[in-house]
Amino acid sequence: MNSVPVSAYLALALILFCIGLYGALTKRNTVIVLISIELMLNSANINLVAFSKYGVTPSINGQVFALFAMAVAAAEAAVGLAILFALYRNRKTVMIDEMDKMKN
Repeated sequence: MNSVPVSAYLALALILFCIGLYGALTKRNTVIVLISIELMLNSANINLVAFSKYGVTPSINGQVFALFAMAVAAAEAAVGLAILFALYRNRKTVMIDEMDKMKN
């Protein structure tokens, strides 16, 4: 069985992180920004799993850390969407540019 080299995992993680960073920095829609942050967290998870499999001493520690990161990402998504719903209820928009004004 032919295994995938670690450079392929790292390249995939780099591409996902760059897409997430581009989305987080350039998009105006809050939902797209939250999805972009999730992409960046998932690229970090890919790195953790790849280094746990191909590291100097392969172990399961990276996979355990990836599970904890997924739990943190789920909590972040839930809190982020709750804040987004509250802002939408008050402002009637999900655009980031219009959420920085201190008005009712």
